[in-house]
Formats: sequence, C-alpha cells, structure tokens
Amino acid sequence: MKVGVFMALFNQKSLGEALDYVQKTGLEAVEVGTGNYPGDAHCKIDELLDSKEALERFKEEFKKRNIEISALSCHGNPLHPEESIARNHREITHKTFVLANRLGIERVALFSGCPGDSDSSKYPNWVTCPWPEDYSKILKWQWEEKVIPYWQKEAKFAQEEGIEKICFEMHPGFVVYNPETLLKLREAAGKAIGANFDPSHLFWQGIDPIAALKKLKGCIYHVHAKDTKIDAHNTSINGVLDTKSYGNEIDRSWIFRTVGYGHDASFWKYFISTLRLCGYDYVLSIEHEDSLMSANEGFQKAASFLKKIILKEKTGEMWWA
Repeated sequence: MKVGVFMALFNQKSLGEALDYVQKTGLEAVEVGTGNYPGDAHCKIDELLDSKEALERFKEEFKKRNIEISALSCHGNPLHPEESIARNHREITHKTFVLANRLGIERVALFSGCPGDSDSSKYPNWVTCPWPEDYSKILKWQWEEKVIPYWQKEAKFAQEEGIEKICFEMHPGFVVYNPETLLKLREAAGKAIGANFDPSHLFWQGIDPIAALKKLKGCIYHVHAKDTKIDAHNTSINGVLDTKSYGNEIDRSWIFRTVGYGHDASFWKYFISTLRLCGYDYVLSIEHEDSLMSANEGFQKAASFLKKIILKEKTGEMWWA
C-alpha cells in the first residue's frame, strides 16, 4: 500500500509547489481534481486535452518527482435538476474519462449525483425515509428515470475509454451513500462501478466501515483516509442528521477529523488489514477536512500516522501453517 493525498488541499499552491511539498513529506501518490467541486487548480482539463505538449509537460511534473496519480477526481452532481449545473458537471465528468485514458490512469473518483423530485425541480432532493409515500415515489422516479439511465450510458462511455474503475464516493446528499445503494447502481450499470471508500461518511450514518468493506469486497477501487468524531452528548439529544454549519463544531453531532483524531490507531490498523483481506493493496488518499487543524498540521499528522501503520510489503508464504 501507499499513502497519498487529495490535491484539493493544496489548491492555493501551483502544481509544482504542491508536488514538491508532497514529495518532501514522503508520500508516493496524489489524487488530482479535474473540476466540479474539487476545482481544477492543478489540472486544466481543456488545455490538457487540446495540447499534446501541455499533456506531456503535465505528466513530466509527476514523473520527475516519482509521484503517481492514484485517481482523477471530478466529484460533482451530474444529475442536478438545474440544467446548467448538470450540463457543466456532466461535461467535466465526460472529459475526465477521456483525460484518464490519455494519462494511462485506471481510476476516476466521483459522486453519483442527486436529482430533484421532478423535471421542474430547482434543487436536489435527497430522500431519507419511505413515508409519507410521496418519498418512496420520488425515490423510484429518481432511480428509474434519472440515475440508472445516465450512469448506464456514462459507464459504457468510460469503459470505451478504457476506464474500468469508476470510483463512487458513498456520500449522504447523493443517491449513492451506503453499500446498498452502491451495489444497486453496480447491478444496473455494470462491474466498472465500484467504491471510492471514505469511512468518514459512513461513521456518522452508524455504518461500521469494517463490515462495509467486507460487503464491498471486489469492488473497492480507491480509498480516502478521513476520520469523523461523533459527539456522544449532542448525538444523544439530536441524533446524527445534523444540518448545522460545519463551523459550529461544539454544537454539532459530529465533525470531520484528521485520521487518528476520530478513531484511534487500533481502528485504522484493523481498517488497513481488512482492506488487504478484501484484495485492496493500493493508495490511501488523505483528504483533509478537519476544521480544528490547519491544512498543514492536519495533513502532516495524517501522513505521519498512516506511514507508520500501512502494510507496504507483499505477504510471504505462511511457513508456520
């Protein structure tokens, strides 16, 4: 396994400055945003698709530092009911598959998106309960009319571009938010559909990431290293569905933390071991969204923590068995 980082953390730095910082920290891989929510600070997708020279210069930045790109990331909402938003996010997603092909990258990380409740909607509608029956009707319409048709078509296009690992982050607010919904989309759109597995979004839903890993064995394509701390007191009063600002940390039911500050090393060692049990021996991509730490401190603590506990060497023969 390798430790990497999601480069959106360094959007204020140039590509060269960010890669120098990553290299100095001792990491071996980066996840690069191509647009949509992560931004495109380090990857101007139209320029790279239009110019072979620009593409080669881009590749050389990573090669000369011996850093690999673990995935291209275009997290957005291609199913947004506002057509202008959906169209832009779809274009970036489509172009990201093409760019991944030209760079020889196997993985693209993204969100499933979330439609509204009808063709006349203005905002997404994330359904969290089956009753009153209006909600079940909305959910049925979303999947049958929007989610499945779009991703069947887009997954086919991605595979034509040689991308066999479409990595969906299970994220509340979108239609794919847990193992069940991921597997539902995989069944409908094919085996190219897999997980960009981020335990932080599972913790606060009450999902055990270890159990989720085992359920998703064979379709874990990329991993985010991000933690969550549940506030037991606030949760005991209001539950985990919390719409308060992320900046209101003291009153929230949960907040995102740097790895090791939501769950201790024993969890993360178990998590890493279970990844290997499930056949994943690739990159753990640090995603920093800890509002109690600076970007530098959160990143450095996460990198130091993970470098000590990842499993780097291939397993040998069980001579004792």
